[in-house]
Order: sequence, then structure tokens, then C-alpha cells
Amino acid sequence: MTRHILAIDQGTTSTRAIVFDDRTRVAASAQAEFAQHYPQAGWVEHDPEDIWRDTLATMKGAIGKAGLQPADIAAIGITNQRETAVLWDRATGRPVHNAIVWQDRRGAPLCARLKEEGKEALVRAKTGLLLDPYFSASKLAWLFDEVEGLRERAEAGELAFGTIDCFLLWRLTGGKVHATDATNASRTLLFDIHAQDWDDELLALFGLPRAILPDVRDNAGLFGETDPDLLGVAIPIAGMAGDQQAAVVGQACFEVGSAKSTYGTGCFLLLNTGAEAITSDHRLLTTVAYRLDGRPTYALEGSIFVAGAAVKWLRDGLGLITHASQTDDMATRTGDNGGVYMVPAFVGLGAPHWEPDARGLITGLTLGTTAAHIARAALEAVAYQTHDLAEAMEQDGAAKLTALRVDGGMAANDWLCQFLADLLDLPVERPAMLETTALGAACLAGIGIGLWDGPEAVAALDRALDRFEPHEVAADRRALLDGWRKALRQALTD
Repeated sequence: MTRHILAIDQGTTSTRAIVFDDRTRVAASAQAEFAQHYPQAGWVEHDPEDIWRDTLATMKGAIGKAGLQPADIAAIGITNQRETAVLWDRATGRPVHNAIVWQDRRGAPLCARLKEEGKEALVRAKTGLLLDPYFSASKLAWLFDEVEGLRERAEAGELAFGTIDCFLLWRLTGGKVHATDATNASRTLLFDIHAQDWDDELLALFGLPRAILPDVRDNAGLFGETDPDLLGVAIPIAGMAGDQQAAVVGQACFEVGSAKSTYGTGCFLLLNTGAEAITSDHRLLTTVAYRLDGRPTYALEGSIFVAGAAVKWLRDGLGLITHASQTDDMATRTGDNGGVYMVPAFVGLGAPHWEPDARGLITGLTLGTTAAHIARAALEAVAYQTHDLAEAMEQDGAAKLTALRVDGGMAANDWLCQFLADLLDLPVERPAMLETTALGAACLAGIGIGLWDGPEAVAALDRALDRFEPHEVAADRRALLDGWRKALRQALTD
């Protein structure tokens, strides 16, 4: 009898639920976009109640569309936007403030002060991360400093902290389980990735009480069961991972040296480094790729803050397009980029620059520049930044990539995939099922209930791939990269 797994994929701009069968085929899905809140420049918030409402609705919607009943779901897996911080009341389950999103920069002054005090080396050694407002700790510190009464309530044990996975697990279990997984914990600036535990020295550095923290668990295993009042039955929740690490699993990047790049709101390139936690000399991140049976596997990660968000800006901010898919045809018909480059530093620049104060720019505009040139520049910028990350990883001593596995919404764009292959001079592999974050969550849940024995069984599953081979000549590649680096220097010095 076919068994089904429900994956919850809670992203930055939307929440989706996907039902997979035991051969990882999609049975049905449901999705809902939710509101983004921008209280002031550089601040980004979500209402956790919006996220919870949409999570429950999409779960029910996907199960119904699949022609199933909740009792037919063998397990649930959760994957989520990482670093986004939620603080809630343990007694009521109600958030005490909007969630502060990973893109939010309000923690920048604190991070700058700690850097001036020489604390970054300590943070880096323990967490593999940089002192940047991107991560959760400075967001929490801001809440405790700016919202009256929160610190006292937290120290009294009245409040709970979590990234979105943790908040959803709490709600799904009716407040019975306050836990997260090793990948999400590794993105907080509070977790020692070598000791695999929360760190008191880091908590003291940010002035945060240990009482708010969740338990940290493997990525596959029984986290808890859904409250029967939600769906009518208790369903095991057996897999959890941050979205980029879930994509590592969904892309079966289990071998040392294998790499995937996910193109969603941002872009995230992760390279499996196995049991070795490589320290980068190029400001890349060392992070937990996944933890199974108590053993962590590590990755080098390069994070690009804006990828699909630039295309969304073309649509919603400038009105140049009505649908993201138009950019494929627009880029194709330009013939070349017309000398136009976009540096999409709308919320600062991520790896390998880590410049939170950088701002976006478009260079090379002439009277001959068209909307198609600007659309192409937005796509090219994603590829240029990916090139910068791959180059930095190689310089850090990681093996040179032999191929790049891509996923996420932007990877549906054939023009972008071919441009990536040409620029990187590498084959680009795209799975038929682009929602590999949700697939990874489903695979972890399947491992958690014994449906699959482990990574080897997941890697053996059938995967249909599109493969894009490079054909750009070296001189063209160099000229394009020279133009990009010139534009990048302007963004970093303005």
C-alpha cells in the first residue's frame, strides 16, 4: 500500500504544503502568499499568525487535493526560512512581537560594536558564522533591548524562542514540544557547531537568557505528533531542516564535494565537506549540512541575499513585468546585456563581501537601454554572484566543482541555467522536481519513520534531470566578469 508524507515548506514570501508518495512523486500541493511588513528602511517583519494560518490551510488543502484523509499521512516534514526569529508566550502560544526576518538589518549596530570589540573571531570559531545581523542573535537582542518587559519575562521562563520550524512544531503539537534541529540551531549565532550545543559564552555576548532556547535534535527522528484537534488524528512529525539544508538532502548531495545552489528569494550555494568543518578565508560560512544519528555533516555556504527578490522587484516595484517567467524571453531576445549590470544589494551584500550597508545600483544605462536589458541584468547578477561563491570555495581549499545542482523557482528559467553553465564553465543539473526543499523535508521525515534506511536509500531514488552544458568562449566570460566586478566595486565604495 502506498504511503504518503506531507512536507511543509515555509518560505520567506509564501507557505506551501506538498504531499509526496513513497517514490517521492508529488500527489498534490497547496500554496499561499502572505504579507511582508517593512516598518522602516532595512527592517523586514512577518506576522507569525499569518504563517500559522497559511500552514494549517495549505496542509489541509494539499491533503484534500491528493484525495486523501489526514489519517493517510504517514509523517510530516518541516522546512523553513532560516534565521527568522520568533518569540512567543509559553502559556498562550501567542507571539509577543512580529517575527524579525532573516533579511532584516536592525541588528547591524550591535554586530558592528561586537566586531570593534574583537569578538568576531570567538563567534566564528564556535559557530562557523560571521557577526552579521542576518543571523538570529542580534534580532533577539534588539527585542530584549527595545521591548519593555521582555527580558524579565524571558528570565522568568515565560517566553520561548525559535526559528520558524520551532514555532510551527510548537503550534502543531499543541505546545507540547519546544525543539529545533541542528541545521536551524546552527544559524542563530548561539550554537557551537563543534560541541553541537547551545553556548553560554555566546548567550552572554548577546545578553540572552538560556531559558528561551529549544532542545536541539537530529534532522530525522520523531519530534512529536500533531494535536488531534488540528487534523482529526495525531500524525508523527519526523523530519526538520532549514530550507537550504533540506535542499541538500533533496538534491542528494551526500558525497563530499557535491554542491547545490537554490534560487529562491535569495540564493544559497552549499558544498558538502563531510565530517570536516572547513574554516573559510573568504568570509563564507561553515554550517551544519545535516545531522543524522548524532553525527553532523558540514558544508561551506555562500549566501546571496537577493536573487528571485530582484525579479519580484521588477514586477512589483517597477512594473516592468507581470510574471517572473517573462524574464526568460526578455533575456533571450536582447542578444547581449547592452553593457547594463545590476548589483542587487537592496538589503546589503552577502558572501563573500558581507557588507550590510551596500545598496543596489544599475550601471551602463543609455538611451538604448530597454526593460529587457534590465530584466537580463537581474538574471545575470544571480549568475555573477554564484561565480564569486564557487571561486571563493575553491580558494578555500574545497574541491573544484564538476557540476552544479540547481533548484528553486528561478531554476525553471532555461536562459538563467544556460548562462550559469556558460559563466561557471560547468554542467548545470536541474531536477524535474524543483521544489527540492520540500522534497528534502519529506525525505528526512521518511528516514525518521524508517520508510528509507538513510541517505543511501534517498540517493538511490529515481531523479530525472535536465543538464545544461557550457558553450560560452573564455574571452566572452572574462569580459562579462570584468563588467560585473567594475559594477560591484561601485556598489561597495558608494
